Amino acid sequence: MKQKHFIDTHKGATFFFILALMAYYRQWDNPTDWVYLALHGSYGFLWVLKSRIFPDKQWEQPASLGYGLYIWGGLSLYWIAPWMLASRGVQAPPWLLGLAVFLYAFGVFAHFTSDMQKAVQLRLNPGRLITDGFFAYSRNINYFGELLIYLSFALLPMHWLPLAVLLGLVVFGWRPYMRRKEASLSRYPEFSEYKRRVKGFIPFVW
Repeated sequence: MKQKHFIDTHKGATFFFILALMAYYRQWDNPTDWVYLALHGSYGFLWVLKSRIFPDKQWEQPASLGYGLYIWGGLSLYWIAPWMLASRGVQAPPWLLGLAVFLYAFGVFAHFTSDMQKAVQLRLNPGRLITDGFFAYSRNINYFGELLIYLSFALLPMHWLPLAVLLGLVVFGWRPYMRRKEASLSRYPEFSEYKRRVKGFIPFVW
């Protein structure tokens, strides 16, 4: 099996996991749970579609059952937010619901369209460093999009724990992938100038 098989099944299961939480904690009348289900659940389905239409090569690597379960365990940390939301009966204020939807929309736009740009350019112009389009604003704009997406999820439970989990995953999960990617891109002569000119993660900031 490949890494993507474990990732895709987990992402696809998220909608049903949140729905099960709503049923178990009887949160059918809580608008915050429904908004969370729409956001995180739709993201899982969109990820699966993306994996089929323009897959990321880094997830095509083979994975043993043990490593696959490790992937599932790591991804399950993202389920802490919906569990806290449902188990505590949190009802977020309207402004926070609006902020979550706003962050999610921009995150999906940045994440999926930059991945699509990368897939198309690598197919049409292989062996060329991508520095235009979305990648003119951040060297890892797809990860920035994911940050906005997961931040929208982490804010809704109105508790520090989902935010701490997200920070830990960014530092210990995402950052190593970004470093390995940049180490690979350093083979291009123009990468040094690109790295000097464009921020590595958050556009115009860092």
